[in-house]
Formats: sequence, structure tokens, C-alpha cells
Amino acid sequence: MITLQNLTAGYNGKPVIQNISLNFVPGEVLVLLGPNGCGKSTLLKAALGLLPPMSGEVFYGDTEIRRLKPREIAQKAAFLTQSRNTPSITAQKMVLHGRFPYLSYPRHYSSKDHAIVRQAMEVTGCLPYENVNVSNLSGGERQSVYLAMALAQNTGTVFMDEPTTYLDIHRQLQLMQTARTLSQLGKAVVLVLHDLPMALGAADRVAVLGNGCLQCCDTPENVFGSGILDTVFSVEVHRADTPHGPQYYCTPKKEENECRTFLCSSIWKDKI
Repeated sequence: MITLQNLTAGYNGKPVIQNISLNFVPGEVLVLLGPNGCGKSTLLKAALGLLPPMSGEVFYGDTEIRRLKPREIAQKAAFLTQSRNTPSITAQKMVLHGRFPYLSYPRHYSSKDHAIVRQAMEVTGCLPYENVNVSNLSGGERQSVYLAMALAQNTGTVFMDEPTTYLDIHRQLQLMQTARTLSQLGKAVVLVLHDLPMALGAADRVAVLGNGCLQCCDTPENVFGSGILDTVFSVEVHRADTPHGPQYYCTPKKEENECRTFLCSSIWKDKI
């Protein structure tokens, strides 16, 4: 289990997240929610040792992260980043990069490495274009390749920063099912999402960031009931009970919607 204790981190001496305590539990899907710029990506980078803490600690089990080498961290936690370069190599070779933490240089892939890569590509649906150059794939296809690369690391924790970017609704639902499957296999799965209904429907726990602080961390039902999402996102979140379980949806705050309607009416009135 990875644990953050009173973690503060940021850039150029200026904190972006402050005094955050949070753990990532094996067998659980945790979704990080919060408005743009609140520190979700910063939190992931600090948890992975890509950004040194300004204060506080990050533990991998009983070991503080500063005692671990990058290769050791990469064997324990995989990271699907929000943005990345697109190399001119085949999809299969890209996914093989996920095996780097386990290989010495020069790298020689074993039959086990190839089997893990193939399985990861099957799970994410990118096996049909294993021999296609990544630069020739669509945004959604590339995303599935990068997800397969993260899964090929075969780590106990998987961090995904906005993994549904570029994906159509079918692939988004597939990805959320993959996240659920990984958690059922005993992995800790941590997702940064902007889709509130999808997050509330998929998570075991939801952590809400706002103003650089952890505002709430609880089950989706309790987070919804607290009203914190309405406050942090300036929307109204609603719940409907269906035969498929609770479904969530968002609407603009009533007073904000009335204000915009008034402004639009005034503008068009002046033009007529």
C-alpha cells in the first residue's frame, strides 16, 4: 500500500497541494476529483517520486520513497500520464517499454515479457494494431497502447491521469471495467477523472481536492450526500435510482443558470 502523510508539494518553492494524507489500498478503485489546477496531477507525481515533497512523507509499504531507487518505484507503481510524446515505433514495441524496470541493459526480452505484453494488449483492445506505428494511430488507439504499456509493468498500484482522454464512450466504459478488473486482481487503481457521473459510478472511494487541500475522501454515496461536489465544482449533482444501481448526473446551479438566461435575453433584446 502507498501512503501519503501530511504531503505538501509544488513547483519553484510554491505549494500546489498542502498537508494531504491519503492511502491507496490494494483491491480498490480510488478516483481523484477536483477542478482544473487543484493539484491532482501534482499529487500523482509526488506519490511516484517524480516531484520531491516540500514536506511530509510518501511510504511504499513501510519504506519511505526517498530510500527507493527509480527502478524500484517503477516495479511497484505504473503511471499513465496525461500528456506524452508520440514515438515512431510500433504499438508492440511501445508496450514492451513497460517491461524496462525489470530488465538490465542491453535489454533482452524473455518469453515471459512477450506474454505479459500480449495479455496487456488484449485487455486494452490494441492487439489488432500491434505492428502499426504509434504515430499512425488515432488518439483513442494511442491511449489504449499507453494503457497497455502501464499494465505491462505488472505493478501493485496503477496511477492513471485522465485516462479517458481521446476515448469514445464505448472505450471509456471498457477502461472503467478494466480498472474494476485490476482492482479485483488485488491492485490499487488510482484514476484522475473529470466526469463526475462516471467517477461516482466506478469508484470504491472518491477523494475530492479543492484549493490544494483534500476536502473529502469517502464512498461515492457519502461524498455525494455531503454536498462537497456541488461546492467544489459549482454545479448541482443529482442521483437517480435505477435497476442498474444509482446513476448520477450534473446540472448548472439554479441561480447561475437564471443569471445566464437573463444575460442572454438582455443581449438579444438589445440587438432586436
